[in-house]
Amino acid sequence: MAYHTYLTILVPCIAGFVFSIIALMFLKSYMFESGITSPDHNKKSKPTIPSSGGLAVVFGFTIGVLTYIFGSSFHIYTSFVSLEYLFATLLSVLLVAFVGFLDDVNVKKSMVKTTDMMDTRKGLKQWQKPLLTLVGAVPLMAINAGVKVVAIPFVGAVNFGIFYPLIIIPLAVVFASNAFNLLGGFDGIAGGTGLIASLGMLLYSIIYGSYVGALITSILAAAIMAFLVFNLYPSKITPGDSFSYGVGTGLVVAMIVGSMESFGLIVFMPWIIEFILHARRRFKVTDLGKLRSDGTFEPPYGKKIYSWTHIIMNLKRCTEWEVSLYMWIVELLFVALAFALKSMALL
Repeated sequence: MAYHTYLTILVPCIAGFVFSIIALMFLKSYMFESGITSPDHNKKSKPTIPSSGGLAVVFGFTIGVLTYIFGSSFHIYTSFVSLEYLFATLLSVLLVAFVGFLDDVNVKKSMVKTTDMMDTRKGLKQWQKPLLTLVGAVPLMAINAGVKVVAIPFVGAVNFGIFYPLIIIPLAVVFASNAFNLLGGFDGIAGGTGLIASLGMLLYSIIYGSYVGALITSILAAAIMAFLVFNLYPSKITPGDSFSYGVGTGLVVAMIVGSMESFGLIVFMPWIIEFILHARRRFKVTDLGKLRSDGTFEPPYGKKIYSWTHIIMNLKRCTEWEVSLYMWIVELLFVALAFALKSMALL
């Protein structure tokens, strides 16, 4: 595919970024006034900051995709993407992000214990989250999205046939949205890793000619960039589950419709590992550390490891922004590994 065709993505990306910024400016005050907030356990003063900034990311992503659809419908440019795929993508992301928002708005007046520390949210029950996020797979299943033959690293090509839309897609959406939700708690950690993952898949899409993959990941990356303006240390708004569920779904949808499942599997490996680590303690675990007087963090479980953040805190005395930075580096290394495996024809 000629590279000049990718220029049609620029305007939707700009729209996604701008509208995400506008939405974040609104949500920052609106969520605080509405009481949809969370205490920042990583600061000595434990300030209360507005939550569910992910709504702005999903809003910006939606506007960006609709901007592209508008240009295509009015023949401003030639579309290279099926509108059926784009509407299914939007619906999947919106449905799962809404589930995350339901979790965000369940604010209790009294403090409740969600993991290993007191929080202000009770949230959805553990069994409700995968059940509700399953709804997000329905639009993709309905249009029979993706390809049936998937190259699995170190295994080879596997033809899943009818099991791909009926089994693989639902499992992928449920797992990706819920697993992405496990790694967070530090300013910029979720946004930074999500941005690196989306940019990695964007680069893959451009190099290997997946226009639909490039469209989805570029708009998603633009919306996440806008969010990071408000979420980098010190954070002015937290992502909330609406962010993690929405972005996790956006990434897995890009893998499916962009036909880059095997590449995306390696890119998503940090969250897969995080899922395994959390499962060792039945998901009743916190990523946060114990704040020392010098602003660094002590591992919450000593030498026991139940999260990537525990590994980082055991290796070095880190401040909050350093924990996030090292996690970004971990994700960047997995993106590099995915490209290395692809160049070796293992994907």
